[in-house]
Amino acid sequence: MNFIVRPVELKDARDINEIRTMDGVKENILGIISERVSKSETFINNLTKYDHILVAETNENSTKKVIGVVGLNVNCNPRTKHSASMGIMVHKDYQGKGIGKSLMKKILDLSDNWLMLVRVELGVFTDNEKAINLYKSFGFKIEGTRKYAAARNGKYADEYIMARYKNI
Repeated sequence: MNFIVRPVELKDARDINEIRTMDGVKENILGIISERVSKSETFINNLTKYDHILVAETNENSTKKVIGVVGLNVNCNPRTKHSASMGIMVHKDYQGKGIGKSLMKKILDLSDNWLMLVRVELGVFTDNEKAINLYKSFGFKIEGTRKYAAARNGKYADEYIMARYKNI
């Protein structure tokens, strides 16, 4: 599968919204079907120096399409600026093709070698085994469980808090 990883642009908002609201993705990223493209546009327009968003883009029938997104938000408090939180999503039709792995490699290279972060953390639903295994393959460890963390498919779901540490 051919794709590139690059920084997010405002023109990506429609594709990002499509991914956030699709079945097979929204259940695991706190998306809902009523989200509007303007929410993604506002998010992109309001990125700060602490936000680092990359997208995976493919060229499908001579049309460029965003098929995955990863984000890293560095804590701005002076006492926690060595850490960040991250999130990732991949278009349902492109899952299992190495896109998530490529996005993780790029964002963790940025974290480790350019931002010099010590801690990167994330939340993942406890039954999302594919994502948990991906995160573990990059050195993330489960630190704890948030009970009833979010509504999902008519029930409250638990979430693992996972983190990865870089030796300083």
